[in-house]
Amino acid sequence: MAEPVNQASLRQSATAWGFLTPALLLLSISVLAPALMALVMTFSETGLDVSEPLRFVGLANLRRLSVDPMFYRVLTTTLLYLIGIVPPVVLGSLALAVLVNRRLPGMHILRAGFYTPVLVSIVVAAIAFRWLYAENGLVNGWLGALLGDAFSPIGFLTDPVLALPSVMLVTLWKGLGYYMVIFLAGLQGIPLELYEAAELDGSEGWRKHLDITLPLLRPYITLVSVISAIAATKVFEEVFLMTQGGPADSTRTLVYYVYDQAFSELEISYACTIGLALFLLVMLLTLVRLVFAGDRGLI
Repeated sequence: MAEPVNQASLRQSATAWGFLTPALLLLSISVLAPALMALVMTFSETGLDVSEPLRFVGLANLRRLSVDPMFYRVLTTTLLYLIGIVPPVVLGSLALAVLVNRRLPGMHILRAGFYTPVLVSIVVAAIAFRWLYAENGLVNGWLGALLGDAFSPIGFLTDPVLALPSVMLVTLWKGLGYYMVIFLAGLQGIPLELYEAAELDGSEGWRKHLDITLPLLRPYITLVSVISAIAATKVFEEVFLMTQGGPADSTRTLVYYVYDQAFSELEISYACTIGLALFLLVMLLTLVRLVFAGDRGLI
């Protein structure tokens, strides 16, 4: 009787691999092969003529990266972007989830309104905010009408101090609704009986969220923190469309630096080296998520 069982198991495995093979081939061609090629190019040098063979240079690109002041500057900017995004995203999306988790008339409309920015293309959002931030744009117009003739237009995207927070606001506006849905799924998995028992013990209002909601949402908080941090380290479209890394390189991030080296300076090998540093940073954030989530973490 064991042989038919084994044959059935083999048939099931063959069927599963038959369905997986096209996706694995596509993944290998579009992701794995370019990633391996980028790793090879990190230890090589390329010329302007793509037909020329790669020339092995060992650790030369890594040594160049270690003494590149612009790399450390864009790394600092990227970390500032991460720090400026993650706490507001976690707190803001959690607050929105608690707000829309109530059973009130029209709440589904409110949920849809908060989620709508997620559906807006980042290109459209970046261009719209660039118009809003312009010196003759809507924001300066409102401020001028409110403050009167003494008001002088603010250069949201031309001031090195204000440019990075202004770009961060676009990322926050786009992401809050997405992370709200993740927290909302976690909230709806918490039994109402726990809140009722907490009220009997004197835990009311926001206190019950501190006693019940936050401990039970810990895996969700870890997940949102890490995936929002990874997204912040890979920010590109907002920077490219709104500031081009300026003013005075104040918004130049790691991904934009990779783009600049590869397509503006034609330093393909060095761009791959910067990309390797970005990969290690993302890998570190992923390991942090695995360590802190433990067995309770979400996939």
